[in-house]
Amino acid sequence: MSDDKFELVRGSGNVFRDFGRANAGLEQARALMAAKIIRTLDERKLSTRDAERLTGISHSEFSRIRNAKLGRFTLDRMIDILGNLDQEVEVMLSFSPRARLGQEALQLG
Repeated sequence: MSDDKFELVRGSGNVFRDFGRANAGLEQARALMAAKIIRTLDERKLSTRDAERLTGISHSEFSRIRNAKLGRFTLDRMIDILGNLDQEVEVMLSFSPRARLGQEALQLG
């Protein structure tokens, strides 16, 4: 066994925020939507081609989602995809001030 010590660090619940991504909330929301789309396809045993026939949405869109290439997807587009897969989506929002990096963030030019 190794004598290496590891430090336990609790995450914020948003891995994108933990890694300092600028649009962490949006990326997290898209990732959650993509996970639900993939789970729905898997539960229904639908290939991307089957999903295309069922929904009219291009199989390449489903392939992008399966491969986590989500940059071109808006939240409303992903909600629409879930709706076409007979899934109801309820969106809940919360707002809070962003943490500032220091006093210099408050100074304007």
